[in-house]
Amino acid sequence: MANTKKAAEKKAAVEKKAADVAADVKEVAAEVKEAAAKTKTAAKKTAAKAAAKTKAVVEKAAEKDVIYLEFADKQIDVAALVEAAKEDYKAKGHRAPKSVKLYIKPEEGVAYYTVNDKGDGDQKIDL
Repeated sequence: MANTKKAAEKKAAVEKKAADVAADVKEVAAEVKEAAAKTKTAAKKTAAKAAAKTKAVVEKAAEKDVIYLEFADKQIDVAALVEAAKEDYKAKGHRAPKSVKLYIKPEEGVAYYTVNDKGDGDQKIDL
């Protein structure tokens, strides 16, 4: 009987220890969950700040000098012509150009361009 009583006491002690460990695990799990929530909130704030900075940089980059060519009651945005020349060049089956030089001839109503310092009479854009 003494052995049965000791076994019952050991069993009770083990069950109490298991209950204590389970309580500790729950407590740690709650702490981890709380820390994860704080980290998620901090990450959202950091992402929002990064997005705001990126937007500011993009807006500042967009603030370029603009050149307009005006003639015969027309107004031409030179930067738009450069972009059009690049698109025209790519549309003809070439890769994106590294550099573009633009030669605007308002009396002819056309802008000729060279790409990487090479060009021909076919490289032109109507104004």
